Amino acid sequence: MTLITLTDPRSPVSEAYRALRTNLSFYSLDKPLRTLVVTSPAPDEGKSTTVANLAVTMAQGGRRTILVDCDLRRPSLHALFGRQVEPGLTNMVLEEEGQPAFQETGVENLKLLAAGPRPPNPADLLGSQKVDRLIASLAEMADIVLFDAPPIIAVTDAAVLGAKVDGVLLVVSAGKTRRDHAQRAKEVLEKARVRIVGVALTNAPRDSSIGEYYT
Repeated sequence: MTLITLTDPRSPVSEAYRALRTNLSFYSLDKPLRTLVVTSPAPDEGKSTTVANLAVTMAQGGRRTILVDCDLRRPSLHALFGRQVEPGLTNMVLEEEGQPAFQETGVENLKLLAAGPRPPNPADLLGSQKVDRLIASLAEMADIVLFDAPPIIAVTDAAVLGAKVDGVLLVVSAGKTRRDHAQRAKEVLEKARVRIVGVALTNAPRDSSIGEYYT
């Protein structure tokens, strides 16, 4: 996993993340997205890389951005930014005191809330009223709060968390995501009354004719 929006900001992939940022910004002009969960149908489909790069582009665009690792079973955002897994989300939820456990990312306007120590039952923690209060608190501190959640058909965490936020962005991988997995993920989210704001396609073949225009 890489933060290509930092290592190669002029690349076609980085431009694609900026296009995603723009699309989300215009998704609902009457009620802008303030809290967004990013997840995928199954593991290893690029959700964490997507949400991290999206967060970077949001911050680069001048929006105060908080990135939260809610994949408490397999956290990875701290590693992407070269930080520690603790302190993080679970510390804030369980302790409910002191200053927010943010970690610096090296990117202006972007703060990271890592996962923290793994709780005994992540789904129960994410479904708690304490997390409701934390989400509300984070939304007051930033223009946009992005949450990385576990795959939908693997565990219930993403559906539980998705019901608490403004919307969910589903990440699918070209040539990898199974059609039945994507359909089942959609059904799970709809059953949980989660607002699906769109789908982001990763690992898509590059259109070289378009890329050459910007080199």
